[in-house]
Amino acid sequence: MFADRRSTPAFWLGSLFVVIGVLLHIPMFLMGRRMHYLLAGMPMDSGMLWGMALIIGGGAAAAYGLQPKKASAIGAAAHERIVAPEDAPLTLWHWLAGAALAMALVIDIMKPASLGFVTPGMRVEYMIGPARVAVLPFSALTGTVIGSFVWGALADLYGRRATILLSAVVFIGTSICGAMPSFWWNVFMCFLMGASAGGMLPVAYALLAEIMPTRHRGWSLVVVGGVGAVGGYLAASGLSALLQPIFGWRIMWFLNLPSGLMLIALSPLIPESARFLIHIGRPEEARATLKRFGSVISTHTDDWDDEKKIDHSHFPPADRLYLGTTVALTIAALSWGFVNFGLLLWLPGELISEGRDMGVAATIIAKSSFIAVPVVAIAAFLYARWSTKGALLTLIGVMALGLATAMLRQSGLHAVSNPVLPVALLIIGSTGMISILLPYAAESYPLRIRGRATGWVAGCSKSGGLICQGLSALSAVPAIGTAAIAIGIPVLIGFGLIAIYGRQTRGRDLRELE
Repeated sequence: MFADRRSTPAFWLGSLFVVIGVLLHIPMFLMGRRMHYLLAGMPMDSGMLWGMALIIGGGAAAAYGLQPKKASAIGAAAHERIVAPEDAPLTLWHWLAGAALAMALVIDIMKPASLGFVTPGMRVEYMIGPARVAVLPFSALTGTVIGSFVWGALADLYGRRATILLSAVVFIGTSICGAMPSFWWNVFMCFLMGASAGGMLPVAYALLAEIMPTRHRGWSLVVVGGVGAVGGYLAASGLSALLQPIFGWRIMWFLNLPSGLMLIALSPLIPESARFLIHIGRPEEARATLKRFGSVISTHTDDWDDEKKIDHSHFPPADRLYLGTTVALTIAALSWGFVNFGLLLWLPGELISEGRDMGVAATIIAKSSFIAVPVVAIAAFLYARWSTKGALLTLIGVMALGLATAMLRQSGLHAVSNPVLPVALLIIGSTGMISILLPYAAESYPLRIRGRATGWVAGCSKSGGLICQGLSALSAVPAIGTAAIAIGIPVLIGFGLIAIYGRQTRGRDLRELE
Protein backbone atom coordinates (compact mmCIF):
# COMPACT_ATOMS: atom_id res chain seq x y z
CA MET A 1 0.00 0.00 0.00
CA PHE A 2 2.90 2.39 0.80
CA ALA A 3 5.80 0.73 -1.02
CA ASP A 4 6.97 4.09 -2.36
CA ARG A 5 6.91 5.76 1.09
CA ARG A 6 9.62 6.10 3.71
CA SER A 7 7.91 4.28 6.61
CA THR A 8 4.51 2.61 6.61
CA PRO A 9 4.64 1.86 10.40
CA ALA A 10 5.37 5.54 11.12
CA PHE A 11 2.27 6.60 9.21
CA TRP A 12 -0.06 4.12 10.91
CA LEU A 13 1.41 4.69 14.39
CA GLY A 14 1.16 8.43 13.93
CA SER A 15 -2.46 8.14 12.78
CA LEU A 16 -3.24 6.00 15.85
CA PHE A 17 -1.71 8.59 18.16
CA VAL A 18 -3.85 11.30 16.55
CA VAL A 19 -7.04 9.25 17.04
CA ILE A 20 -6.15 8.52 20.69
CA GLY A 21 -5.46 12.22 21.21
CA VAL A 22 -8.93 13.08 19.94
CA LEU A 23 -10.59 10.41 22.10
CA LEU A 24 -8.95 11.90 25.21
CA HIS A 25 -11.05 15.04 24.59
CA ILE A 26 -14.39 13.19 24.52
CA PRO A 27 -14.79 13.09 28.36
CA MET A 28 -14.70 16.90 28.47
CA PHE A 29 -17.48 17.03 25.89
CA LEU A 30 -19.60 14.47 27.77
CA MET A 31 -19.20 16.36 31.06
CA GLY A 32 -21.40 19.08 29.62
CA ARG A 33 -24.34 16.85 28.67
CA ARG A 34 -26.47 18.01 31.61
CA MET A 35 -25.96 21.62 30.48
CA HIS A 36 -26.74 20.86 26.82
CA TYR A 37 -23.02 20.49 26.14
CA LEU A 38 -22.06 24.00 27.16
CA LEU A 39 -18.35 24.01 28.12
CA ALA A 40 -17.48 27.71 28.19
CA GLY A 41 -15.15 28.54 31.08
CA MET A 42 -14.41 24.94 32.08
CA PRO A 43 -10.72 24.18 32.79
CA MET A 44 -8.77 21.92 30.43
CA ASP A 45 -7.85 18.69 32.21
CA SER A 46 -4.61 16.72 31.91
CA GLY A 47 -6.19 14.25 29.49
CA MET A 48 -6.83 17.04 27.00
CA LEU A 49 -3.26 18.33 27.31
CA TRP A 50 -1.83 14.86 26.76
CA GLY A 51 -4.21 14.44 23.86
CA MET A 52 -2.88 17.60 22.22
CA ALA A 53 0.67 16.33 22.61
CA LEU A 54 -0.27 13.00 21.00
CA ILE A 55 -1.94 14.79 18.09
CA ILE A 56 1.13 16.94 17.42
CA GLY A 57 3.54 14.00 17.71
CA GLY A 58 1.28 11.70 15.70
CA GLY A 59 0.88 14.23 12.91
CA ALA A 60 4.66 14.64 12.67
CA ALA A 61 5.15 10.85 12.57
CA ALA A 62 2.52 10.45 9.84
CA ALA A 63 4.16 13.21 7.80
CA TYR A 64 7.54 11.49 8.14
CA GLY A 65 6.13 8.13 7.11
CA LEU A 66 4.50 9.56 3.99
CA GLN A 67 7.68 11.10 2.62
CA PRO A 68 8.45 9.55 -0.79
CA LYS A 69 11.20 6.97 -0.99
CA LYS A 70 13.30 8.10 -3.92
CA ALA A 71 14.98 5.61 -6.21
CA SER A 72 18.44 6.04 -7.69
CA ALA A 73 17.62 5.79 -11.39
CA ILE A 74 15.68 9.04 -11.63
CA GLY A 75 17.39 10.17 -14.80
CA ALA A 76 16.32 7.13 -16.80
CA ALA A 77 12.77 7.30 -15.51
CA ALA A 78 12.53 10.96 -16.41
CA HIS A 79 12.79 10.08 -20.11
CA GLU A 80 9.51 8.18 -19.89
CA ARG A 81 6.14 9.67 -20.68
CA ILE A 82 2.58 8.64 -19.88
CA VAL A 83 0.39 7.89 -22.87
CA ALA A 84 -3.33 7.80 -22.10
CA PRO A 85 -5.57 6.26 -24.78
CA GLU A 86 -8.03 8.83 -26.07
CA ASP A 87 -11.05 6.54 -26.35
CA ALA A 88 -10.27 4.11 -23.52
CA PRO A 89 -13.32 2.84 -21.65
CA LEU A 90 -13.80 3.56 -17.98
CA THR A 91 -12.64 0.73 -15.76
CA LEU A 92 -13.84 -0.25 -12.30
CA TRP A 93 -10.79 1.52 -10.87
CA HIS A 94 -11.86 4.78 -12.52
CA TRP A 95 -15.25 4.55 -10.82
CA LEU A 96 -13.80 3.62 -7.44
CA ALA A 97 -11.21 6.41 -7.55
CA GLY A 98 -13.89 8.92 -8.56
CA ALA A 99 -16.13 7.84 -5.65
CA ALA A 100 -13.27 8.14 -3.15
CA LEU A 101 -12.28 11.59 -4.45
CA ALA A 102 -15.93 12.70 -4.32
CA MET A 103 -15.96 11.76 -0.63
CA ALA A 104 -12.81 13.84 -0.12
CA LEU A 105 -14.58 16.83 -1.69
CA VAL A 106 -17.66 16.31 0.50
CA ILE A 107 -15.42 16.56 3.55
CA ASP A 108 -13.63 19.59 2.10
CA ILE A 109 -16.85 21.53 1.50
CA MET A 110 -18.79 20.31 4.55
CA LYS A 111 -16.57 22.05 7.12
CA PRO A 112 -16.76 25.62 5.73
CA ALA A 113 -20.48 25.11 5.07
CA SER A 114 -20.95 24.18 8.75
CA LEU A 115 -19.73 27.58 9.92
CA GLY A 116 -23.08 29.25 9.34
CA PHE A 117 -24.80 26.65 11.52
CA VAL A 118 -22.42 26.72 14.50
CA THR A 119 -21.92 30.46 14.92
CA PRO A 120 -25.43 31.13 16.41
CA GLY A 121 -24.79 28.53 19.12
CA MET A 122 -21.33 29.92 19.81
CA ARG A 123 -22.75 33.40 20.26
CA VAL A 124 -25.12 32.11 22.93
CA GLU A 125 -22.57 29.97 24.78
CA TYR A 126 -19.73 32.48 24.81
CA MET A 127 -22.06 35.49 25.13
CA ILE A 128 -20.40 37.39 22.30
CA GLY A 129 -21.75 39.65 19.57
CA PRO A 130 -21.86 39.07 15.83
CA ALA A 131 -18.61 40.98 15.26
CA ARG A 132 -16.64 38.78 17.68
CA VAL A 133 -18.12 35.51 16.44
CA ALA A 134 -17.26 36.50 12.85
CA VAL A 135 -13.60 35.99 13.77
CA LEU A 136 -14.25 32.23 13.72
CA PRO A 137 -15.26 31.86 10.05
CA PHE A 138 -12.63 34.46 9.16
CA SER A 139 -9.97 32.28 10.80
CA ALA A 140 -11.30 29.10 9.20
CA LEU A 141 -11.42 30.63 5.74
CA THR A 142 -7.91 32.03 6.19
CA GLY A 143 -6.86 28.44 6.86
CA THR A 144 -8.58 27.16 3.71
CA VAL A 145 -6.92 29.81 1.55
CA ILE A 146 -3.48 29.02 2.94
CA GLY A 147 -4.25 25.31 2.71
CA SER A 148 -5.14 25.56 -0.97
CA PHE A 149 -1.73 27.05 -1.72
CA VAL A 150 0.37 25.02 0.73
CA TRP A 151 -1.14 21.60 0.04
CA GLY A 152 -0.76 22.23 -3.68
CA ALA A 153 2.96 22.74 -3.11
CA LEU A 154 3.13 19.68 -0.83
CA ALA A 155 1.55 17.61 -3.59
CA ASP A 156 4.71 18.20 -5.62
CA LEU A 157 6.83 16.93 -2.70
CA TYR A 158 4.67 14.13 -1.30
CA GLY A 159 2.50 13.18 -4.28
CA ARG A 160 -1.26 13.57 -4.81
CA ARG A 161 -2.45 10.59 -2.79
CA ALA A 162 -0.03 11.09 0.08
CA THR A 163 -1.07 14.75 0.37
CA ILE A 164 -4.73 13.77 0.69
CA LEU A 165 -3.84 11.20 3.36
CA LEU A 166 -1.77 13.66 5.39
CA SER A 167 -4.55 16.22 5.12
CA ALA A 168 -7.01 13.63 6.48
CA VAL A 169 -4.75 12.91 9.49
CA VAL A 170 -4.51 16.61 10.37
CA PHE A 171 -8.25 16.92 9.80
CA ILE A 172 -8.93 14.18 12.35
CA GLY A 173 -6.78 15.99 14.90
CA THR A 174 -8.86 19.16 14.58
CA SER A 175 -11.90 17.30 15.93
CA ILE A 176 -10.86 18.55 19.36
CA CYS A 177 -12.23 21.95 18.37
CA GLY A 178 -15.55 20.57 19.69
CA ALA A 179 -14.15 20.28 23.23
CA MET A 180 -12.40 23.66 23.47
CA PRO A 181 -13.83 25.61 26.44
CA SER A 182 -12.39 28.92 25.23
CA PHE A 183 -13.61 30.84 22.19
CA TRP A 184 -10.06 31.71 21.12
CA TRP A 185 -9.03 28.07 21.26
CA ASN A 186 -11.92 27.43 18.86
CA VAL A 187 -10.61 30.18 16.58
CA PHE A 188 -7.12 28.64 16.49
CA MET A 189 -8.34 25.08 15.97
CA CYS A 190 -10.74 26.16 13.22
CA PHE A 191 -7.81 27.78 11.42
CA LEU A 192 -6.02 24.42 11.47
CA MET A 193 -9.24 22.70 10.40
CA GLY A 194 -9.55 24.97 7.39
CA ALA A 195 -5.88 24.53 6.52
CA SER A 196 -6.19 20.73 6.62
CA ALA A 197 -9.32 20.54 4.49
CA GLY A 198 -8.48 23.38 2.12
CA GLY A 199 -5.97 21.41 0.09
CA MET A 200 -8.18 18.50 -0.90
CA LEU A 201 -10.03 20.38 -3.61
CA PRO A 202 -7.20 21.30 -6.04
CA VAL A 203 -5.27 18.06 -5.40
CA ALA A 204 -8.34 15.92 -6.07
CA TYR A 205 -9.17 17.73 -9.32
CA ALA A 206 -5.58 17.60 -10.58
CA LEU A 207 -5.37 13.87 -9.85
CA LEU A 208 -8.72 13.12 -11.48
CA ALA A 209 -7.80 15.09 -14.62
CA GLU A 210 -4.64 12.99 -14.95
CA ILE A 211 -6.23 9.55 -14.63
CA MET A 212 -9.34 10.00 -16.79
CA PRO A 213 -9.36 9.31 -20.57
CA THR A 214 -10.00 12.43 -22.64
CA ARG A 215 -13.54 11.61 -23.74
CA HIS A 216 -14.63 10.90 -20.15
CA ARG A 217 -12.62 13.60 -18.43
CA GLY A 218 -15.06 16.51 -18.71
CA TRP A 219 -18.22 14.95 -17.36
CA SER A 220 -16.41 12.92 -14.69
CA LEU A 221 -14.71 16.02 -13.30
CA VAL A 222 -18.02 17.87 -13.08
CA VAL A 223 -19.92 14.94 -11.58
CA VAL A 224 -17.30 14.32 -8.91
CA GLY A 225 -17.06 18.04 -8.14
CA GLY A 226 -20.83 18.46 -8.11
CA VAL A 227 -21.40 15.45 -5.88
CA GLY A 228 -18.77 16.83 -3.52
CA ALA A 229 -20.36 20.29 -3.45
CA VAL A 230 -23.96 19.11 -3.04
CA GLY A 231 -22.91 16.39 -0.62
CA GLY A 232 -21.01 18.93 1.46
CA TYR A 233 -24.04 21.20 1.77
CA LEU A 234 -26.38 18.30 2.47
CA ALA A 235 -24.03 16.87 5.09
CA ALA A 236 -23.58 20.23 6.82
CA SER A 237 -27.23 21.28 6.83
CA GLY A 238 -28.70 17.80 7.34
CA LEU A 239 -26.40 16.81 10.20
CA SER A 240 -26.90 20.23 11.78
CA ALA A 241 -30.69 19.85 11.70
CA LEU A 242 -30.42 16.28 13.03
CA LEU A 243 -27.71 16.56 15.70
CA GLN A 244 -27.58 20.15 16.97
CA PRO A 245 -30.95 20.01 18.78
CA ILE A 246 -29.60 17.02 20.76
CA PHE A 247 -25.85 17.61 21.18
CA GLY A 248 -25.46 21.33 20.52
CA TRP A 249 -23.18 23.03 18.03
CA ARG A 250 -19.98 21.29 19.19
CA ILE A 251 -20.96 17.95 17.68
CA MET A 252 -20.38 19.39 14.21
CA TRP A 253 -16.63 19.54 14.87
CA PHE A 254 -16.41 16.06 16.40
CA LEU A 255 -17.69 14.72 13.08
CA ASN A 256 -14.17 15.32 11.76
CA LEU A 257 -13.10 12.09 13.46
CA PRO A 258 -15.36 9.62 11.59
CA SER A 259 -15.16 11.53 8.30
CA GLY A 260 -11.36 11.66 8.40
CA LEU A 261 -11.13 7.96 9.26
CA MET A 262 -13.50 7.19 6.40
CA LEU A 263 -11.20 9.01 3.99
CA ILE A 264 -8.16 7.07 5.21
CA ALA A 265 -10.12 3.81 4.85
CA LEU A 266 -10.91 4.73 1.24
CA SER A 267 -7.28 5.57 0.45
CA PRO A 268 -6.53 2.20 -1.26
CA LEU A 269 -8.97 3.31 -3.97
CA ILE A 270 -7.07 6.56 -4.57
CA PRO A 271 -4.07 6.05 -6.88
CA GLU A 272 -0.83 7.95 -6.61
CA SER A 273 -0.04 10.18 -9.56
CA ALA A 274 1.91 8.11 -12.08
CA ARG A 275 3.70 11.26 -13.23
CA PHE A 276 4.90 11.83 -9.67
CA LEU A 277 6.08 8.22 -9.37
CA ILE A 278 8.08 8.61 -12.58
CA HIS A 279 9.51 11.89 -11.32
CA ILE A 280 10.90 10.27 -8.14
CA GLY A 281 12.34 7.41 -10.15
CA ARG A 282 9.82 4.63 -9.48
CA PRO A 283 8.58 3.64 -12.95
CA GLU A 284 7.58 0.11 -11.92
CA GLU A 285 5.02 1.44 -9.41
CA ALA A 286 3.86 3.89 -12.09
CA ARG A 287 3.35 1.05 -14.59
CA ALA A 288 1.38 -0.97 -12.03
CA THR A 289 -0.85 2.02 -11.32
CA LEU A 290 -1.40 2.86 -14.97
CA LYS A 291 -2.22 -0.73 -15.89
CA ARG A 292 -5.38 -0.49 -13.81
CA PHE A 293 -6.45 2.66 -15.66
CA GLY A 294 -5.77 1.60 -19.25
CA SER A 295 -2.69 3.78 -19.76
CA VAL A 296 0.88 2.93 -20.70
CA ILE A 297 4.37 4.44 -20.43
CA SER A 298 6.49 5.10 -23.48
CA THR A 299 10.04 6.42 -23.80
CA HIS A 300 10.45 9.74 -25.63
CA THR A 301 13.89 11.31 -25.32
CA ASP A 302 12.91 14.23 -27.58
CA ASP A 303 9.97 15.07 -25.36
CA TRP A 304 12.29 15.08 -22.36
CA ASP A 305 14.69 17.44 -24.11
CA ASP A 306 11.80 19.81 -24.92
CA GLU A 307 10.59 19.60 -21.35
CA LYS A 308 13.98 20.69 -20.05
CA LYS A 309 13.65 23.91 -22.05
CA ILE A 310 10.43 24.91 -20.28
CA ASP A 311 10.66 27.55 -17.57
CA HIS A 312 8.97 26.03 -14.51
CA SER A 313 9.50 29.04 -12.28
CA HIS A 314 6.39 30.94 -13.32
CA PHE A 315 3.51 31.06 -10.87
CA PRO A 316 0.17 30.83 -12.74
CA PRO A 317 -0.69 34.57 -12.70
CA ALA A 318 2.79 35.40 -14.06
CA ASP A 319 2.58 33.04 -17.04
CA ARG A 320 1.81 35.48 -19.87
CA LEU A 321 0.33 32.80 -22.12
CA TYR A 322 -2.42 32.25 -19.58
CA LEU A 323 -2.68 35.68 -17.96
CA GLY A 324 -6.11 36.52 -19.41
CA THR A 325 -7.51 33.14 -18.41
CA THR A 326 -6.04 33.47 -14.92
CA VAL A 327 -7.51 36.94 -14.35
CA ALA A 328 -10.93 35.78 -15.57
CA LEU A 329 -10.95 32.66 -13.37
CA THR A 330 -9.59 34.62 -10.40
CA ILE A 331 -12.45 37.14 -10.47
CA ALA A 332 -15.01 34.39 -11.04
CA ALA A 333 -13.57 32.44 -8.11
CA LEU A 334 -13.63 35.49 -5.85
CA SER A 335 -17.28 36.18 -6.73
CA TRP A 336 -18.18 32.56 -5.95
CA GLY A 337 -16.49 32.97 -2.56
CA PHE A 338 -18.56 36.11 -1.90
CA VAL A 339 -21.73 34.08 -2.43
CA ASN A 340 -20.75 30.77 -0.86
CA PHE A 341 -18.82 31.95 2.20
CA GLY A 342 -20.47 35.32 2.53
CA LEU A 343 -24.11 35.53 1.51
CA LEU A 344 -24.97 31.88 2.21
CA LEU A 345 -23.27 32.03 5.63
CA TRP A 346 -25.17 35.20 6.49
CA LEU A 347 -28.53 33.73 5.48
CA PRO A 348 -29.11 31.52 8.58
CA GLY A 349 -28.60 34.54 10.82
CA GLU A 350 -30.88 36.58 8.57
CA LEU A 351 -33.61 33.94 8.80
CA ILE A 352 -33.24 33.77 12.59
CA SER A 353 -33.57 37.56 12.80
CA GLU A 354 -36.86 37.18 10.93
CA GLY A 355 -38.18 35.00 13.75
CA ARG A 356 -37.23 31.50 12.57
CA ASP A 357 -35.27 29.21 14.92
CA MET A 358 -32.00 27.46 14.04
CA GLY A 359 -33.69 24.15 13.18
CA VAL A 360 -36.04 25.84 10.69
CA ALA A 361 -33.19 27.81 9.13
CA ALA A 362 -31.11 24.65 8.70
CA THR A 363 -34.11 22.83 7.20
CA ILE A 364 -34.64 25.60 4.63
CA ILE A 365 -30.99 25.36 3.55
CA ALA A 366 -31.20 21.55 3.44
CA LYS A 367 -34.33 21.57 1.27
CA SER A 368 -32.73 24.06 -1.08
CA SER A 369 -29.65 21.83 -1.30
CA PHE A 370 -31.84 18.93 -2.46
CA ILE A 371 -33.08 21.12 -5.31
CA ALA A 372 -29.48 21.49 -6.43
CA VAL A 373 -28.94 17.72 -6.80
CA PRO A 374 -30.15 17.44 -10.43
CA VAL A 375 -28.01 20.47 -11.31
CA VAL A 376 -24.92 18.28 -11.09
CA ALA A 377 -26.24 15.94 -13.77
CA ILE A 378 -27.33 18.86 -15.97
CA ALA A 379 -23.99 20.64 -15.50
CA ALA A 380 -22.08 17.45 -16.35
CA PHE A 381 -24.16 16.97 -19.51
CA LEU A 382 -23.68 20.57 -20.66
CA TYR A 383 -19.97 20.50 -19.81
CA ALA A 384 -19.25 17.22 -21.59
CA ARG A 385 -21.71 17.33 -24.50
CA TRP A 386 -22.24 21.00 -25.27
CA SER A 387 -19.48 23.43 -24.22
CA THR A 388 -17.19 23.64 -21.21
CA LYS A 389 -17.00 27.42 -21.52
CA GLY A 390 -20.71 27.79 -22.22
CA ALA A 391 -21.68 25.60 -19.28
CA LEU A 392 -19.57 27.68 -16.90
CA LEU A 393 -21.09 30.92 -18.19
CA THR A 394 -24.61 29.48 -17.83
CA LEU A 395 -24.12 28.56 -14.17
CA ILE A 396 -22.59 31.96 -13.41
CA GLY A 397 -25.76 33.43 -14.92
CA VAL A 398 -27.96 31.31 -12.61
CA MET A 399 -25.99 32.56 -9.61
CA ALA A 400 -26.49 36.14 -10.82
CA LEU A 401 -30.24 35.45 -11.03
CA GLY A 402 -30.18 34.25 -7.41
CA LEU A 403 -28.49 37.49 -6.38
CA ALA A 404 -31.16 39.47 -8.22
CA THR A 405 -33.90 37.50 -6.43
CA ALA A 406 -32.28 38.12 -3.03
CA MET A 407 -32.17 41.83 -3.84
CA LEU A 408 -35.85 41.87 -4.81
CA ARG A 409 -36.82 39.94 -1.66
CA GLN A 410 -35.08 42.53 0.50
CA SER A 411 -37.04 45.24 -1.29
CA GLY A 412 -40.27 43.62 -0.08
CA LEU A 413 -41.54 42.15 -3.36
CA HIS A 414 -44.20 39.64 -2.34
CA ALA A 415 -43.55 37.27 -5.26
CA VAL A 416 -40.14 36.39 -3.84
CA SER A 417 -40.94 36.67 -0.12
CA ASN A 418 -40.40 32.93 0.42
CA PRO A 419 -36.71 32.49 1.34
CA VAL A 420 -36.54 29.10 -0.40
CA LEU A 421 -36.48 30.68 -3.87
CA PRO A 422 -33.42 32.95 -3.53
CA VAL A 423 -31.61 30.35 -1.40
CA ALA A 424 -32.33 27.63 -3.97
CA LEU A 425 -31.14 29.77 -6.89
CA LEU A 426 -27.98 30.77 -5.05
CA ILE A 427 -27.19 27.18 -4.06
CA ILE A 428 -27.99 25.87 -7.55
CA GLY A 429 -25.85 28.54 -9.20
CA SER A 430 -22.95 28.32 -6.76
CA THR A 431 -23.01 24.51 -6.66
CA GLY A 432 -23.09 24.24 -10.43
CA MET A 433 -20.45 26.92 -10.84
CA ILE A 434 -17.91 25.39 -8.43
CA SER A 435 -18.54 21.93 -9.88
CA ILE A 436 -17.39 23.36 -13.24
CA LEU A 437 -14.92 26.11 -12.26
CA LEU A 438 -12.11 23.95 -10.88
CA PRO A 439 -12.40 21.19 -13.51
CA TYR A 440 -12.30 23.95 -16.13
CA ALA A 441 -9.18 25.39 -14.47
CA ALA A 442 -7.53 21.96 -14.36
CA GLU A 443 -8.17 21.56 -18.11
CA SER A 444 -7.02 25.07 -19.02
CA TYR A 445 -3.37 24.81 -17.94
CA PRO A 446 -0.45 22.57 -18.94
CA LEU A 447 1.00 19.97 -16.62
CA ARG A 448 3.91 22.16 -15.54
CA ILE A 449 1.57 24.63 -13.77
CA ARG A 450 -1.69 22.67 -13.52
CA GLY A 451 -1.48 21.89 -9.81
CA ARG A 452 -0.44 25.41 -8.83
CA ALA A 453 -3.01 27.01 -11.14
CA THR A 454 -5.87 24.88 -9.81
CA GLY A 455 -4.69 25.60 -6.27
CA TRP A 456 -4.59 29.32 -7.09
CA VAL A 457 -8.20 29.32 -8.33
CA ALA A 458 -9.31 27.22 -5.35
CA GLY A 459 -7.57 29.60 -2.95
CA CYS A 460 -9.14 32.63 -4.63
CA SER A 461 -12.58 31.04 -4.34
CA LYS A 462 -12.13 31.07 -0.57
CA SER A 463 -10.45 34.46 -0.47
CA GLY A 464 -13.79 35.99 -1.40
CA GLY A 465 -15.15 34.58 1.84
CA LEU A 466 -12.33 36.21 3.78
CA ILE A 467 -13.45 39.62 2.59
CA CYS A 468 -17.06 38.91 3.59
CA GLN A 469 -16.11 37.58 7.02
CA GLY A 470 -13.82 40.56 7.50
CA LEU A 471 -16.91 42.72 7.12
CA SER A 472 -18.64 40.57 9.73
CA ALA A 473 -15.75 41.01 12.16
CA LEU A 474 -15.96 44.78 11.65
CA SER A 475 -19.75 44.75 12.19
CA ALA A 476 -20.11 46.06 8.65
CA VAL A 477 -22.33 43.35 7.15
CA PRO A 478 -24.78 45.04 4.79
CA ALA A 479 -28.38 44.01 4.35
CA ILE A 480 -28.81 40.92 2.16
CA GLY A 481 -30.23 42.96 -0.71
CA THR A 482 -27.37 45.47 -0.58
CA ALA A 483 -24.83 42.64 -0.39
CA ALA A 484 -26.46 40.98 -3.41
CA ILE A 485 -25.99 44.15 -5.46
CA ALA A 486 -22.35 44.52 -4.41
CA ILE A 487 -21.54 40.87 -5.13
CA GLY A 488 -23.32 41.04 -8.46
CA ILE A 489 -20.68 43.45 -9.83
CA PRO A 490 -17.70 41.01 -9.76
CA VAL A 491 -20.03 38.22 -10.87
CA LEU A 492 -20.82 40.14 -14.05
CA ILE A 493 -17.18 41.14 -14.55
CA GLY A 494 -16.09 37.52 -14.21
CA PHE A 495 -18.81 36.49 -16.67
CA GLY A 496 -17.55 38.99 -19.24
CA LEU A 497 -13.87 38.10 -18.86
CA ILE A 498 -14.50 34.37 -19.18
CA ALA A 499 -16.57 35.08 -22.29
CA ILE A 500 -13.53 36.88 -23.75
CA TYR A 501 -10.54 34.91 -22.45
CA GLY A 502 -12.02 31.52 -21.60
CA ARG A 503 -10.98 28.60 -23.80
CA GLN A 504 -13.04 25.75 -25.11
CA THR A 505 -11.60 22.64 -23.44
CA ARG A 506 -14.18 20.06 -24.47
CA GLY A 507 -12.53 17.05 -26.10
CA ARG A 508 -9.04 18.54 -25.87
CA ASP A 509 -6.12 16.25 -25.21
CA LEU A 510 -4.32 17.86 -22.27
CA ARG A 511 -0.98 17.04 -23.89
CA GLU A 512 -1.79 19.68 -26.51
CA LEU A 513 -1.17 22.30 -23.82
CA GLU A 514 2.41 21.19 -23.19
